[in-house]
Amino acid sequence: MTHNPLHQGLPAAVDALVASIRSEQHIQHLNRVYLPSRDVVIQIIKDLRQLMFPGYFGPQGLTDANVTYRIGDLLTELSQRMVEQVQLSLCYGDQICADDAPGSRTAQCQQRAQEVVAAFIDRLPAVRAMLAADAQAAFDGDPAAQSTDETIFCYPGVLAIMVQRLAHELHKLAVPLMPRIMTEYAHSLTGIDIHPGAQLGRSFFIDHGTGVVIGETTIIGANVKVYQGVTLGALAPHFGQMLRGQKRHPTIEDNVTLYAGATILGGETIIGRGAVIGGNVFITSSVPPQTQVSMEAPRLRYRERRGRTTPAEFVMDFSI
Repeated sequence: MTHNPLHQGLPAAVDALVASIRSEQHIQHLNRVYLPSRDVVIQIIKDLRQLMFPGYFGPQGLTDANVTYRIGDLLTELSQRMVEQVQLSLCYGDQICADDAPGSRTAQCQQRAQEVVAAFIDRLPAVRAMLAADAQAAFDGDPAAQSTDETIFCYPGVLAIMVQRLAHELHKLAVPLMPRIMTEYAHSLTGIDIHPGAQLGRSFFIDHGTGVVIGETTIIGANVKVYQGVTLGALAPHFGQMLRGQKRHPTIEDNVTLYAGATILGGETIIGRGAVIGGNVFITSSVPPQTQVSMEAPRLRYRERRGRTTPAEFVMDFSI
């Protein structure tokens, strides 16, 4: 009788993996409180998107006559989901809960979750007003846009900003983990990485967006426009956890434009009001208001392609 070599090797593989799990405790989550569900948090984002932009997402056919009922239903479903996930997040971050049995809930975490969700829901109208200004800024700032409907439906920047603004409210309410799940989900969809701790001003527009990085302690003023590949980052990242809680990322004042590929670093760096930062610049010190910063123009070299014949059908030739 022959034995399957795969099956013969499984017990040894199991033993080796379990030994690794027990020895590397910083990358395992055993005998601890339950974590929030990433899938449920994503559903919460989708519910919130319907609340922020009613009629654009979710069921069609909303009217002035039935929108109140739809918003009521959505808020009821949303609040139930949020209380559960906020409670899990709070228990995860609370040492008292962390010492209890997996799946347990303390009365303190339950009460705090309800208070947090109530405060978050109270903030939704103000967040929606900010998002209305963001959608308008996207339309006003892009001649390719045909309407604000297009910016809401199609623009990755509007989606990333919406998720971040909502996650930022939870961040301010000291909810752990869940805000980061939200912004990293938006990052995975859009290529735009905005930390939930960043402070975004009114009428913020990210054009194209791929590769934009906005760090935790960034402060951005009103009417700021950012193009793809911009990094608002920190200096000396090798200090790691020693810098937690410090202002590490730049401040961008009102009416600033940051063109593609610009890198601006440092918590003390301030880009003054009305400045224009050109593409691919690298900045680690402050820029005065109403200043234009650009790279020195590169020199292009042209030479005649002597001795070469052009075939009847044009062929691109990159040889030297």
